[in-house]
Amino acid sequence: MLVLPVGAETVLFDATSGYRIAQLRSPTPSTVPGGRVVTLEEVQRLVRESHAILIDVMPSDGAGLDVTTGAWHMAKPRLDMAGSIWLPDVGRGVLSAQLDAYFRANLERLTAGDTSRPIILYCQADCWMSWNAVKRAASYGYSALAWYPEGTDGMRDWDVPLVTATPVPVGVEAR
Repeated sequence: MLVLPVGAETVLFDATSGYRIAQLRSPTPSTVPGGRVVTLEEVQRLVRESHAILIDVMPSDGAGLDVTTGAWHMAKPRLDMAGSIWLPDVGRGVLSAQLDAYFRANLERLTAGDTSRPIILYCQADCWMSWNAVKRAASYGYSALAWYPEGTDGMRDWDVPLVTATPVPVGVEAR
């Protein structure tokens, strides 16, 4: 996160990339560059009819990524909609080369290289991580991107059964 000295305003967006880099847990806009906003009903329909890939980009909580082993060490369990893939931290405003490669490789693997395969990205309500992830996936050439801005909060509120998620390790083919 880029923060200016005391007394200066916090920079919210990277001036070059346009990704949100600060105050990631705050109200989000009604649109996203490179994707379209979907409701929970549309999420369920896209998964059922188009075999859309559900990707949760909730950030790591706890010790996070062990860069030597690629394992994620979390402080508490994460609950997701069944069938979701959890790729932690790929919605940050600035990614390390390792996390950028991780996101690219997993998108390639999950879509079998089909950049037109429907993908739905989400996190929680009022979280810029999924907004950034949609924008980033579009920059990689993916064209059928959807954003569910209510994330797991919306799923919980609509009584969608949630299951314990396991983050995909970095550098390891999983799931």
